[in-house]
Amino acid sequence: MQNDAPKPLRQTDAMDPARAAALHVSLGQPATVTTGTPLPPFFHQIYFWHPEPATNLGRDGHPATGTGLIPDLGLPRRMWAGGRLHFAAPLLAGVPAIKTTTVESTTRKAGRSGPLGFVTLRHEITQNETLCLTEWQDLVYREDPTPGAPTPTPPQAPTDEDLSETAHFDSTLLFRYSALTFNGHRIHYDLDYARTIEGYAGLVTHGPLLAQLLMLQAQRQLGSLTTFSFRATAPLMHTEPATLCWRNDGQMWVRGPDGRQNMTATAS
Repeated sequence: MQNDAPKPLRQTDAMDPARAAALHVSLGQPATVTTGTPLPPFFHQIYFWHPEPATNLGRDGHPATGTGLIPDLGLPRRMWAGGRLHFAAPLLAGVPAIKTTTVESTTRKAGRSGPLGFVTLRHEITQNETLCLTEWQDLVYREDPTPGAPTPTPPQAPTDEDLSETAHFDSTLLFRYSALTFNGHRIHYDLDYARTIEGYAGLVTHGPLLAQLLMLQAQRQLGSLTTFSFRATAPLMHTEPATLCWRNDGQMWVRGPDGRQNMTATAS
């Protein structure tokens, strides 16, 4: 079904270079961004915070559905399932920017594990009156897991990459990334909640963090990005290393330590 969408959300941000430096350092990279220099792809995730008072938060630490852009779908678990980005011009650090967010679609379907809600947000970021970036963000909402129910078998990742890099995570990195993106989702820092309420084996490494690492890898291979799309296929726990895989046709994926596929992506 298509719901009546609320009015778009318009936000402004100064694009402070210090915040980009904090993300670079958190990722173990040199902080190279200064005022007026291009931000790396996907670094806009650490800007345009939209804080909500505690009374507007759901049990998971996210803003409760029905209090803002996203309608109440009656489903408590939230996942960032994937997204698509079109890079039209570089975003510059230290130059004010405007982000406009629109609910593009809202759909509810019956899945094999129960009802699912799908929400697609469209973000447009302009700077100096120029559209620099368009992003489509796909969110999925679902019911709590049934105790004792078998977990879905994740797909196995390919092994025919042309280049790979290993990434390691821990609770400190997840906390820092949550702080920089102002993401209050408790599955990334509250181990008891992640295990007992949402049924994960540990803290969940952010899907956008995996996508961020893939985009940086793609940028190193291509020099710059025009488009990037990604889809999360299985969660990665914070104690698990990930193999970031690149193939010369622009196909990318994240492979977990047991060979499962955590994410697929395409870069150009």
